[in-house]
Amino acid sequence: MSVVTCPGCAAKNRVPPARPGKVRCAKCHTDLPWLVDADDDSFDAVVAKATLPVLVDVWAPWCGPCRQIAPVVDQLSRDLVGRLKVAKVNADTAPRISQRHGVSSIPTLLLYRDGKEADRMIGAVPAPQLRAWVERALTT
Repeated sequence: MSVVTCPGCAAKNRVPPARPGKVRCAKCHTDLPWLVDADDDSFDAVVAKATLPVLVDVWAPWCGPCRQIAPVVDQLSRDLVGRLKVAKVNADTAPRISQRHGVSSIPTLLLYRDGKEADRMIGAVPAPQLRAWVERALTT
């Protein structure tokens, strides 16, 4: 469980990695950013069973391009609050997820809708291109 500060009232909220629907502030009911870690054991609960679209960032700590897009991915979780859940998967500690999705290079971004992979993007791309890709997927 992670702790998220509400952008509306600054209250601290415990946010679970998996649950249906959106996550909201317990005090003012504002939608909260939902950025979680997932691994081989938690992936299906965190991602495949989510009711919101999920952007999955498959990354590794030693990967320069992964570190380059990480702040953009984090910002998307804040900018698209209530519309998108973001799950970070470390490829080094979750090899079964990488294998299951045929991830052969990182960063790989997977977009899940209704429990299924809807699209993917491989490699680091400029922030405006990544944002446009995610927002286009959210409107379809």
